[in-house]
Amino acid sequence: MRTNNSKVKNVIVSVYFILIVFAILLATVFSAFSDLTPNPLITFFVIVLSFGAVFFIVHSIAKYFEYDSDGLKVIVTNKGLLLSDHFNYREHTVEFYKERLTGFKFNNYFFFKSLLLYIKDSKGHVKKERFNVTLLSRKKRKYIRQSLTKMVKHNRKSED
Repeated sequence: MRTNNSKVKNVIVSVYFILIVFAILLATVFSAFSDLTPNPLITFFVIVLSFGAVFFIVHSIAKYFEYDSDGLKVIVTNKGLLLSDHFNYREHTVEFYKERLTGFKFNNYFFFKSLLLYIKDSKGHVKKERFNVTLLSRKKRKYIRQSLTKMVKHNRKSED
């Protein structure tokens, strides 16, 4: 089974554009916020820090996810949505044989959803790998859950 969240890229680009327009708007209407505090420097830092926090949240959530379980190996990839064609500074790829998967878990946090894979290495130690699946639709997460459950059940049967 192959799936990814490539259609979400346009939405994230739009969110970045709206954030930049919002920052320009706040900079031009900066005098309207002078009622919050008498010191304009404090008001400026509050606006910049809140904009920076929202930008950081969007940046950390906005990741491309790809899952491929066709063949003998499973390939799971996370990478940044913007500039990922030229710079792979946020890429995280794991490739493993299906027999090495011992378990998985989906974690749902307030702004963030993650997939945790438990994979045996060649020495028999279990290694945890975490992937960002926030922008993956519920339907695709369900399909991934079914695929991984099938693999884990098959691996448990073969161990017995």
